[in-house]
Amino acid sequence: MTIASERPRLAAARRWLPHAVFALGAVTIAVGLSVRRFTDTPIGVPWPPALGNPDLGIHPLIAVSLALFSAAVVLAPRLLDERVRPGAVALILFGGTLALRLALAAGRGGTGEWSKVFDTARSFEAPNEYLPALPTVDAYGPRLFLDRFAELVPAMPVHVAGHPPGLPLVMHLLGLDTPGRLAAFCIVAGALTAPLTYALARELLPERTARVAGLLMALSPQALLMGVTTADAVYATLGLLAAWPLIQATNATNATNVPGTFVALGALMLAVASLFAWSLLAVGAWAAVLVWRRRGLRAAIWLSVICGVVLVAFHAALAALTGFDPIGTVRATEDVYRLGIASIRPYWYWLFGSPVGFLLVLGIPISWLALRELARGTPEAVAIFTVLAIAAVLGFTKAETERIWLFFAPFVCLAAARALDRRPELLVPVAAALAAQALLHEALSDTVW
Repeated sequence: MTIASERPRLAAARRWLPHAVFALGAVTIAVGLSVRRFTDTPIGVPWPPALGNPDLGIHPLIAVSLALFSAAVVLAPRLLDERVRPGAVALILFGGTLALRLALAAGRGGTGEWSKVFDTARSFEAPNEYLPALPTVDAYGPRLFLDRFAELVPAMPVHVAGHPPGLPLVMHLLGLDTPGRLAAFCIVAGALTAPLTYALARELLPERTARVAGLLMALSPQALLMGVTTADAVYATLGLLAAWPLIQATNATNATNVPGTFVALGALMLAVASLFAWSLLAVGAWAAVLVWRRRGLRAAIWLSVICGVVLVAFHAALAALTGFDPIGTVRATEDVYRLGIASIRPYWYWLFGSPVGFLLVLGIPISWLALRELARGTPEAVAIFTVLAIAAVLGFTKAETERIWLFFAPFVCLAAARALDRRPELLVPVAAALAAQALLHEALSDTVW
Protein backbone atom coordinates (compact mmCIF):
# COMPACT_ATOMS: atom_id res chain seq x y z
CA MET A 1 0.00 0.00 0.00
CA THR A 2 1.42 3.39 -0.96
CA ILE A 3 1.62 6.48 1.24
CA ALA A 4 -0.68 8.28 -1.20
CA SER A 5 -3.38 5.64 -0.70
CA GLU A 6 -2.98 5.76 3.10
CA ARG A 7 -3.60 9.50 3.37
CA PRO A 8 -7.23 9.49 2.14
CA ARG A 9 -7.99 6.66 4.55
CA LEU A 10 -6.38 8.56 7.40
CA ALA A 11 -8.36 11.68 6.49
CA ALA A 12 -11.57 9.66 6.42
CA ALA A 13 -10.76 8.10 9.80
CA ARG A 14 -10.20 11.53 11.27
CA ARG A 15 -13.51 12.80 9.94
CA TRP A 16 -15.23 9.98 11.80
CA LEU A 17 -13.47 10.72 15.09
CA PRO A 18 -16.26 12.89 16.60
CA HIS A 19 -18.83 10.24 15.62
CA ALA A 20 -16.74 7.52 17.24
CA VAL A 21 -16.28 9.47 20.48
CA PHE A 22 -19.98 10.28 20.73
CA ALA A 23 -20.83 6.64 20.07
CA LEU A 24 -18.44 5.63 22.86
CA GLY A 25 -20.16 8.18 25.09
CA ALA A 26 -23.57 6.66 24.33
CA VAL A 27 -22.25 3.20 25.16
CA THR A 28 -20.76 4.52 28.40
CA ILE A 29 -24.10 6.00 29.44
CA ALA A 30 -25.97 2.80 28.52
CA VAL A 31 -23.51 0.60 30.41
CA GLY A 32 -23.63 2.78 33.52
CA LEU A 33 -27.41 2.86 33.66
CA SER A 34 -27.65 -0.86 32.96
CA VAL A 35 -25.14 -1.80 35.63
CA ARG A 36 -26.94 0.38 38.15
CA ARG A 37 -30.38 -0.99 37.20
CA PHE A 38 -29.73 -4.69 36.75
CA THR A 39 -26.74 -5.57 38.95
CA ASP A 40 -25.43 -5.00 42.45
CA THR A 41 -22.16 -3.50 41.18
CA PRO A 42 -21.64 -0.10 42.79
CA ILE A 43 -21.03 2.80 40.39
CA GLY A 44 -20.97 5.65 42.90
CA VAL A 45 -23.57 8.03 41.45
CA PRO A 46 -27.33 7.57 41.00
CA TRP A 47 -27.40 8.24 37.25
CA PRO A 48 -23.96 7.48 35.78
CA PRO A 49 -22.05 9.21 34.43
CA ALA A 50 -24.04 12.33 35.32
CA LEU A 51 -23.79 14.25 38.57
CA GLY A 52 -27.20 14.75 40.18
CA ASN A 53 -30.69 13.34 39.96
CA PRO A 54 -33.70 14.03 37.74
CA ASP A 55 -35.70 16.63 39.66
CA LEU A 56 -37.98 19.27 38.19
CA GLY A 57 -37.30 22.72 39.60
CA ILE A 58 -38.85 25.86 38.13
CA HIS A 59 -39.24 29.26 39.83
CA PRO A 60 -41.14 32.28 38.48
CA LEU A 61 -37.75 33.90 37.84
CA ILE A 62 -37.38 31.43 34.98
CA ALA A 63 -38.98 34.19 32.89
CA VAL A 64 -35.91 36.36 33.52
CA SER A 65 -33.64 33.46 32.56
CA LEU A 66 -35.50 32.92 29.30
CA ALA A 67 -35.39 36.62 28.43
CA LEU A 68 -31.66 36.97 29.15
CA PHE A 69 -30.69 33.81 27.30
CA SER A 70 -32.80 34.81 24.31
CA ALA A 71 -31.08 38.20 24.25
CA ALA A 72 -27.66 36.57 24.52
CA VAL A 73 -28.34 34.31 21.55
CA VAL A 74 -29.66 37.15 19.39
CA LEU A 75 -26.87 39.57 20.30
CA ALA A 76 -23.98 37.09 20.18
CA PRO A 77 -22.96 37.89 16.57
CA ARG A 78 -22.64 41.58 17.41
CA LEU A 79 -19.75 40.82 19.74
CA LEU A 80 -17.76 39.78 16.68
CA ASP A 81 -18.12 43.21 15.08
CA GLU A 82 -14.62 44.65 14.75
CA ARG A 83 -15.96 48.06 15.77
CA VAL A 84 -16.39 46.70 19.30
CA ARG A 85 -13.05 47.26 20.99
CA PRO A 86 -11.29 44.44 22.86
CA GLY A 87 -11.76 46.15 26.23
CA ALA A 88 -15.48 46.42 25.62
CA VAL A 89 -15.59 42.76 24.56
CA ALA A 90 -14.00 41.73 27.86
CA LEU A 91 -16.46 43.83 29.88
CA ILE A 92 -19.45 42.50 27.94
CA LEU A 93 -18.29 38.93 28.45
CA PHE A 94 -17.87 39.50 32.17
CA GLY A 95 -21.21 41.25 32.65
CA GLY A 96 -23.07 38.86 30.38
CA THR A 97 -21.61 35.81 32.08
CA LEU A 98 -22.47 37.16 35.50
CA ALA A 99 -26.06 37.95 34.49
CA LEU A 100 -26.64 34.58 32.80
CA ARG A 101 -25.22 32.55 35.68
CA LEU A 102 -27.27 34.37 38.30
CA ALA A 103 -30.45 34.22 36.22
CA LEU A 104 -30.05 30.52 35.47
CA ALA A 105 -29.62 29.57 39.12
CA ALA A 106 -32.49 31.82 40.24
CA GLY A 107 -34.74 30.29 37.58
CA ARG A 108 -34.65 27.00 39.47
CA GLY A 109 -35.28 28.08 43.05
CA GLY A 110 -35.09 31.85 43.34
CA THR A 111 -32.18 33.99 44.48
CA GLY A 112 -31.61 31.73 47.46
CA GLU A 113 -30.02 29.23 45.07
CA TRP A 114 -26.99 31.48 44.80
CA SER A 115 -25.75 30.58 48.28
CA LYS A 116 -27.79 27.50 49.16
CA VAL A 117 -24.99 24.94 48.86
CA PHE A 118 -22.92 26.77 51.50
CA ASP A 119 -25.79 27.03 54.00
CA THR A 120 -26.06 24.12 56.47
CA ALA A 121 -29.69 25.03 57.16
CA ARG A 122 -30.70 24.53 53.52
CA SER A 123 -28.32 22.03 51.94
CA PHE A 124 -27.22 18.55 52.97
CA GLU A 125 -23.97 19.18 51.09
CA ALA A 126 -23.04 22.29 53.10
CA PRO A 127 -21.29 20.35 55.94
CA ASN A 128 -18.89 19.01 53.31
CA GLU A 129 -18.10 22.48 51.98
CA TYR A 130 -15.64 25.14 53.11
CA LEU A 131 -17.43 27.21 55.75
CA PRO A 132 -17.32 24.52 58.48
CA ALA A 133 -13.51 24.63 58.32
CA LEU A 134 -13.32 28.37 58.93
CA PRO A 135 -13.47 28.21 62.76
CA THR A 136 -10.35 26.05 62.71
CA VAL A 137 -8.47 28.64 60.64
CA ASP A 138 -9.70 31.43 62.94
CA ALA A 139 -8.65 29.49 66.04
CA TYR A 140 -5.20 28.47 64.81
CA GLY A 141 -4.34 31.55 62.78
CA PRO A 142 -3.01 31.32 59.19
CA ARG A 143 0.56 30.31 60.06
CA LEU A 144 -0.27 27.52 62.48
CA PHE A 145 -3.11 26.35 60.24
CA LEU A 146 -0.60 25.91 57.41
CA ASP A 147 1.89 24.24 59.73
CA ARG A 148 -0.65 21.66 60.94
CA PHE A 149 -2.72 21.31 57.79
CA ALA A 150 -1.44 17.84 56.81
CA GLU A 151 -2.40 16.54 60.26
CA LEU A 152 -5.76 18.33 60.14
CA VAL A 153 -6.82 16.92 56.75
CA PRO A 154 -8.59 13.80 58.12
CA ALA A 155 -10.74 15.98 60.39
CA MET A 156 -11.62 18.55 57.71
CA PRO A 157 -14.85 18.66 55.66
CA VAL A 158 -14.61 16.64 52.45
CA HIS A 159 -13.98 19.53 50.09
CA VAL A 160 -11.36 21.08 52.34
CA ALA A 161 -9.65 17.71 52.82
CA GLY A 162 -9.61 17.21 49.06
CA HIS A 163 -7.71 20.43 48.39
CA PRO A 164 -4.72 22.38 49.66
CA PRO A 165 -5.45 25.13 52.22
CA GLY A 166 -5.57 28.14 49.87
CA LEU A 167 -9.29 28.89 49.86
CA PRO A 168 -9.84 28.60 53.64
CA LEU A 169 -6.97 31.04 54.11
CA VAL A 170 -8.51 33.51 51.65
CA MET A 171 -11.85 33.16 53.41
CA HIS A 172 -10.18 33.95 56.74
CA LEU A 173 -8.30 36.96 55.36
CA LEU A 174 -11.30 38.42 53.51
CA GLY A 175 -13.87 37.65 56.17
CA LEU A 176 -15.90 35.30 53.96
CA ASP A 177 -17.68 33.83 56.95
CA THR A 178 -21.29 33.56 55.74
CA PRO A 179 -22.90 31.61 52.88
CA GLY A 180 -23.76 34.87 51.12
CA ARG A 181 -20.25 36.30 51.30
CA LEU A 182 -18.58 33.11 50.14
CA ALA A 183 -21.11 32.74 47.33
CA ALA A 184 -20.55 36.33 46.18
CA PHE A 185 -16.80 35.74 46.07
CA CYS A 186 -17.17 32.54 44.04
CA ILE A 187 -19.71 34.09 41.66
CA VAL A 188 -17.67 37.20 40.84
CA ALA A 189 -14.36 35.35 40.60
CA GLY A 190 -15.92 32.64 38.46
CA ALA A 191 -17.47 35.14 36.03
CA LEU A 192 -13.95 36.25 35.10
CA THR A 193 -13.43 32.99 33.20
CA ALA A 194 -15.18 34.23 30.04
CA PRO A 195 -13.09 37.42 29.58
CA LEU A 196 -9.95 35.56 30.62
CA THR A 197 -10.69 32.86 28.04
CA TYR A 198 -10.96 35.63 25.46
CA ALA A 199 -7.68 37.18 26.64
CA LEU A 200 -5.90 33.83 26.50
CA ALA A 201 -7.36 33.08 23.07
CA ARG A 202 -6.01 36.39 21.72
CA GLU A 203 -2.50 35.04 22.33
CA LEU A 204 -3.20 31.96 20.22
CA LEU A 205 -5.92 32.75 17.70
CA PRO A 206 -7.07 35.58 15.41
CA GLU A 207 -9.14 38.28 17.10
CA ARG A 208 -12.47 37.10 15.73
CA THR A 209 -11.81 33.50 16.74
CA ALA A 210 -10.75 34.64 20.20
CA ARG A 211 -14.09 36.38 20.62
CA VAL A 212 -15.85 33.16 19.62
CA ALA A 213 -13.87 31.33 22.33
CA GLY A 214 -15.00 33.86 24.93
CA LEU A 215 -18.61 33.48 23.81
CA LEU A 216 -18.46 29.71 24.01
CA MET A 217 -17.11 29.90 27.55
CA ALA A 218 -19.82 32.38 28.52
CA LEU A 219 -22.54 30.08 27.15
CA SER A 220 -21.10 26.73 28.21
CA PRO A 221 -23.75 24.89 30.25
CA GLN A 222 -21.05 23.57 32.57
CA ALA A 223 -19.75 27.04 33.35
CA LEU A 224 -23.28 28.41 33.73
CA LEU A 225 -24.45 25.59 36.01
CA MET A 226 -21.33 25.21 38.16
CA GLY A 227 -20.06 28.77 37.97
CA VAL A 228 -22.39 30.15 40.63
CA THR A 229 -22.45 27.59 43.39
CA THR A 230 -19.01 25.99 43.51
CA ALA A 231 -15.53 26.96 44.61
CA ASP A 232 -14.34 25.23 41.44
CA ALA A 233 -15.35 28.37 39.57
CA VAL A 234 -12.62 30.19 41.49
CA TYR A 235 -10.14 27.48 40.59
CA ALA A 236 -11.02 27.82 36.89
CA THR A 237 -10.15 31.51 37.08
CA LEU A 238 -6.85 30.74 38.81
CA GLY A 239 -6.02 28.24 36.08
CA LEU A 240 -6.56 30.86 33.40
CA LEU A 241 -4.45 33.42 35.28
CA ALA A 242 -1.59 30.92 35.17
CA ALA A 243 -2.19 29.84 31.57
CA TRP A 244 -2.21 33.37 30.15
CA PRO A 245 1.44 34.25 30.86
CA LEU A 246 2.61 30.66 30.37
CA ILE A 247 1.29 30.61 26.84
CA GLN A 248 3.49 33.57 25.91
CA ALA A 249 6.00 30.81 25.18
CA THR A 250 4.09 30.04 21.98
CA ASN A 251 4.94 33.50 20.65
CA ALA A 252 8.70 32.97 20.83
CA THR A 253 10.62 33.68 17.63
CA ASN A 254 12.39 30.34 17.77
CA ALA A 255 12.38 27.12 19.75
CA THR A 256 14.75 28.36 22.45
CA ASN A 257 13.70 32.01 22.63
CA VAL A 258 10.98 31.61 25.23
CA PRO A 259 9.94 34.91 26.90
CA GLY A 260 11.45 34.12 30.30
CA THR A 261 9.71 36.86 32.30
CA PHE A 262 6.23 35.85 31.18
CA VAL A 263 6.88 32.16 31.62
CA ALA A 264 8.37 32.71 35.08
CA LEU A 265 5.30 34.75 36.03
CA GLY A 266 3.02 32.01 34.71
CA ALA A 267 5.02 29.39 36.60
CA LEU A 268 4.67 31.44 39.79
CA MET A 269 0.94 31.81 39.23
CA LEU A 270 0.73 28.05 38.65
CA ALA A 271 2.55 27.42 41.93
CA VAL A 272 0.19 29.77 43.78
CA ALA A 273 -2.79 28.07 42.12
CA SER A 274 -1.52 24.70 43.36
CA LEU A 275 -2.10 25.99 46.89
CA PHE A 276 -5.82 26.00 46.03
CA ALA A 277 -6.18 22.82 43.95
CA TRP A 278 -3.50 20.27 43.12
CA SER A 279 -5.40 19.52 39.92
CA LEU A 280 -4.51 22.96 38.55
CA LEU A 281 -0.99 21.68 37.89
CA ALA A 282 -2.61 20.10 34.82
CA VAL A 283 -2.68 23.62 33.36
CA GLY A 284 1.11 23.43 33.19
CA ALA A 285 0.85 20.11 31.36
CA TRP A 286 -1.64 21.63 28.92
CA ALA A 287 0.70 24.55 28.25
CA ALA A 288 3.68 22.24 27.73
CA VAL A 289 1.81 20.08 25.19
CA LEU A 290 0.54 23.17 23.38
CA VAL A 291 4.03 24.71 23.22
CA TRP A 292 5.38 21.39 21.96
CA ARG A 293 2.82 21.31 19.15
CA ARG A 294 3.32 24.95 18.22
CA ARG A 295 7.01 25.60 18.93
CA GLY A 296 8.71 22.24 19.22
CA LEU A 297 9.98 19.86 21.87
CA ARG A 298 12.87 22.00 23.10
CA ALA A 299 10.58 24.93 23.95
CA ALA A 300 8.17 22.57 25.73
CA ILE A 301 10.98 21.05 27.81
CA TRP A 302 12.25 24.51 28.73
CA LEU A 303 8.76 25.56 29.80
CA SER A 304 8.37 22.40 31.88
CA VAL A 305 11.72 22.93 33.58
CA ILE A 306 10.83 26.51 34.55
CA CYS A 307 7.45 25.42 35.93
CA GLY A 308 9.03 22.59 37.90
CA VAL A 309 11.79 24.72 39.41
CA VAL A 310 9.42 27.52 40.39
CA LEU A 311 6.91 25.06 41.87
CA VAL A 312 9.56 23.39 44.04
CA ALA A 313 11.03 26.74 45.08
CA PHE A 314 7.62 28.14 45.99
CA HIS A 315 6.62 25.23 48.19
CA ALA A 316 10.09 25.02 49.73
CA ALA A 317 9.89 28.70 50.68
CA LEU A 318 6.35 28.30 52.01
CA ALA A 319 7.44 25.29 54.06
CA ALA A 320 10.40 27.19 55.49
CA LEU A 321 8.25 30.20 56.42
CA THR A 322 5.14 28.44 57.73
CA GLY A 323 5.90 24.75 58.17
CA PHE A 324 3.38 23.76 55.48
CA ASP A 325 4.09 20.19 54.36
CA PRO A 326 2.95 19.76 50.73
CA ILE A 327 4.02 16.12 50.47
CA GLY A 328 2.31 15.18 53.73
CA THR A 329 -0.79 17.06 52.60
CA VAL A 330 -0.93 15.19 49.29
CA ARG A 331 -0.60 11.86 51.10
CA ALA A 332 -3.28 12.75 53.64
CA THR A 333 -5.59 13.96 50.87
CA GLU A 334 -5.06 10.77 48.91
CA ASP A 335 -5.92 8.68 51.97
CA VAL A 336 -9.15 10.62 52.49
CA TYR A 337 -10.04 10.30 48.81
CA ARG A 338 -9.31 6.58 48.59
CA LEU A 339 -11.33 5.84 51.73
CA GLY A 340 -14.25 8.03 50.66
CA ILE A 341 -16.87 7.56 47.97
CA ALA A 342 -14.12 7.07 45.38
CA SER A 343 -13.58 3.62 46.88
CA ILE A 344 -16.92 2.45 45.45
CA ARG A 345 -16.44 4.07 42.05
CA PRO A 346 -14.89 1.41 39.78
CA TYR A 347 -11.94 2.52 37.70
CA TRP A 348 -13.05 0.45 34.69
CA TYR A 349 -16.22 2.51 34.37
CA TRP A 350 -14.96 5.98 35.26
CA LEU A 351 -12.01 5.67 32.89
CA PHE A 352 -14.65 6.50 30.29
CA GLY A 353 -17.39 7.90 32.50
CA SER A 354 -15.35 10.84 33.79
CA PRO A 355 -14.55 12.38 30.37
CA VAL A 356 -18.02 11.55 29.04
CA GLY A 357 -19.71 13.28 31.98
CA PHE A 358 -17.45 16.30 31.50
CA LEU A 359 -17.90 16.60 27.73
CA LEU A 360 -21.69 16.26 27.95
CA VAL A 361 -22.27 19.05 30.45
CA LEU A 362 -19.57 21.23 28.92
CA GLY A 363 -21.94 21.63 26.01
CA ILE A 364 -22.65 19.05 23.31
CA PRO A 365 -21.96 21.52 20.45
CA ILE A 366 -18.70 22.65 22.07
CA SER A 367 -17.50 19.07 22.52
CA TRP A 368 -18.44 18.16 18.96
CA LEU A 369 -16.61 21.18 17.51
CA ALA A 370 -13.53 20.55 19.63
CA LEU A 371 -13.44 16.92 18.51
CA ARG A 372 -13.61 18.12 14.91
CA GLU A 373 -10.47 20.13 15.60
CA LEU A 374 -8.83 17.13 17.25
CA ALA A 375 -9.49 15.22 14.04
CA ARG A 376 -7.72 18.02 12.16
CA GLY A 377 -4.80 17.84 14.60
CA THR A 378 -4.87 21.51 15.60
CA PRO A 379 -2.51 22.26 18.52
CA GLU A 380 -5.17 23.59 20.91
CA ALA A 381 -7.33 20.48 20.49
CA VAL A 382 -4.41 18.04 20.76
CA ALA A 383 -3.21 19.76 23.95
CA ILE A 384 -6.47 19.67 25.88
CA PHE A 385 -7.55 16.19 24.79
CA THR A 386 -4.12 14.85 25.69
CA VAL A 387 -4.50 16.24 29.21
CA LEU A 388 -8.08 14.95 29.48
CA ALA A 389 -6.92 11.48 28.47
CA ILE A 390 -4.11 11.54 31.03
CA ALA A 391 -6.48 12.73 33.75
CA ALA A 392 -8.93 9.92 32.95
CA VAL A 393 -6.22 7.23 32.88
CA LEU A 394 -4.66 8.36 36.17
CA GLY A 395 -8.06 8.06 37.84
CA PHE A 396 -7.50 10.73 40.47
CA THR A 397 -10.98 12.02 39.68
CA LYS A 398 -13.75 9.48 39.32
CA ALA A 399 -17.14 11.11 38.66
CA GLU A 400 -18.23 14.68 39.49
CA THR A 401 -16.06 15.92 36.61
CA GLU A 402 -18.84 18.33 35.66
CA ARG A 403 -17.65 20.29 38.69
CA ILE A 404 -14.06 19.21 39.31
CA TRP A 405 -12.91 19.55 35.69
CA LEU A 406 -14.50 22.97 35.22
CA PHE A 407 -11.03 24.50 34.85
CA PHE A 408 -10.53 22.44 31.65
CA ALA A 409 -13.56 24.06 30.00
CA PRO A 410 -11.80 27.22 28.67
CA PHE A 411 -9.20 25.11 26.88
CA VAL A 412 -11.85 23.01 25.12
CA CYS A 413 -13.57 26.25 24.11
CA LEU A 414 -10.30 27.44 22.54
CA ALA A 415 -10.25 24.36 20.35
CA ALA A 416 -13.95 24.56 19.48
CA ALA A 417 -13.67 28.24 18.53
CA ARG A 418 -11.51 27.39 15.52
CA ALA A 419 -14.14 25.05 14.10
CA LEU A 420 -17.03 27.43 14.74
CA ASP A 421 -15.22 30.40 13.21
CA ARG A 422 -14.86 28.42 9.99
CA ARG A 423 -18.66 28.17 9.88
CA PRO A 424 -19.84 31.61 11.12
CA GLU A 425 -23.41 30.87 10.00
CA LEU A 426 -23.57 28.30 12.80
CA LEU A 427 -22.85 30.81 15.59
CA VAL A 428 -26.48 31.59 16.41
CA PRO A 429 -27.67 27.94 16.19
CA VAL A 430 -24.78 26.82 18.42
CA ALA A 431 -25.48 29.61 20.92
CA ALA A 432 -29.17 28.66 20.95
CA ALA A 433 -28.35 24.98 21.48
CA LEU A 434 -26.04 25.79 24.38
CA ALA A 435 -28.64 28.06 25.97
CA ALA A 436 -31.33 25.39 25.60
CA GLN A 437 -29.09 22.72 27.10
CA ALA A 438 -28.25 24.92 30.10
CA LEU A 439 -31.89 25.83 30.76
CA LEU A 440 -33.11 22.24 30.43
CA HIS A 441 -30.33 20.85 32.60
CA GLU A 442 -31.01 23.35 35.37
CA ALA A 443 -34.76 22.83 35.26
CA LEU A 444 -34.74 19.03 35.06
CA SER A 445 -31.75 18.02 37.17
CA ASP A 446 -30.66 18.64 40.74
CA THR A 447 -26.88 18.72 40.61
CA VAL A 448 -26.58 19.79 44.30
CA TRP A 449 -24.31 22.66 43.27
